[in-house]
Amino acid sequence: MYRSLRRLLFQMDPEQAHEWTIRSLKWMQANPWIKNSFQRQMTVNDPRLHTTYWGLSFPNPVGLAAGFDKHANVYPGLAALGFGYVEVGTLTPQPQSGNPKPRLFRLLPDQAVINRMGFNNDGAEAAKASFTRLPRPSIPIGINLGKNKDTPNDEAAEDYRKGLNELYSCGDYFVINISSPNTKGLRDLQHAASLNSLLAAILEKRDELAKKYEQKRPILLKIAPDLENEEVEEIVTIALEKGIDGIIATNTTISREGLSSPLQKETGGLSGRPLVNRSTAMIRRIYKITRGRVPIIGVGGIFTGQDAYDKIRAGANLIQVYTGMIYRGPSIAKWINQELLELMNRDQVSSISDLVGLDHQ
Repeated sequence: MYRSLRRLLFQMDPEQAHEWTIRSLKWMQANPWIKNSFQRQMTVNDPRLHTTYWGLSFPNPVGLAAGFDKHANVYPGLAALGFGYVEVGTLTPQPQSGNPKPRLFRLLPDQAVINRMGFNNDGAEAAKASFTRLPRPSIPIGINLGKNKDTPNDEAAEDYRKGLNELYSCGDYFVINISSPNTKGLRDLQHAASLNSLLAAILEKRDELAKKYEQKRPILLKIAPDLENEEVEEIVTIALEKGIDGIIATNTTISREGLSSPLQKETGGLSGRPLVNRSTAMIRRIYKITRGRVPIIGVGGIFTGQDAYDKIRAGANLIQVYTGMIYRGPSIAKWINQELLELMNRDQVSSISDLVGLDHQ
């Protein structure tokens, strides 16, 4: 059915199609019978897929990456599509409209997307109101935090602290996004000197809030796929020393290697199929550094169960999709989970946890 719908959606401007999808999810989640029907059809219930990290229960390892539910207003509908968790945002302290349009492009021959959205969102206060209004799904909800475009890098920590302060009671985990290529200078925060002070300030704020709310929320760091080996080691080492709770690998890439679409010349972050090997290699590298001390969320080019399987074997504890859903449709979590179980049966792996880092053994 999605093949027919995709033909219609792909005739629309990509951002218009996304907005149409958001409206559809709002309609679905406002009708409990329809939402429950979707949940029954999409959910794969199998104890072999269940994992627990940071004290949070994940019914399956397939999550939806940040960037889809930018304003945190359709996560209940997304939860009904069979995901093990959903990450909203990126959210900034103040609302911002993002970069000029057009800013989203489908590269059909490459099964990829280029975006230069620029953290368009309604701001942390509006997101908090949404969390207050909407029902809470049974799966974990992550919140991806960014800085406002006009905030200088030397004041960036305060933006992340503001976002954390505003939304601490709303999220199950938080992600520090310093790796998007679409906010000028943001990736400079990955440099050692900046990262040291940034993480120290954010984790200090988290510890204050943990005492206030009597609940310690995990803080994860999302990194870019375009880093050199030495940079990766430096970033991960600093993150571990500061006490980061997990790493997301990776964000979108600025590389255009191997593309065939004429739209490859558009600026922005590339996601989808061309990123799959690059992100898996990054996960493998990070796992060798961390040796399993903190969970890794693997994201980049995941379309199938085999893609997810490869990333988990490389060291990812959980995985996320986004562009894959654009091309495969809303059943992608169900299909990946079913395909994962088939691969686990083939290799006689009894649980998803036993699969993590298997390539390193």
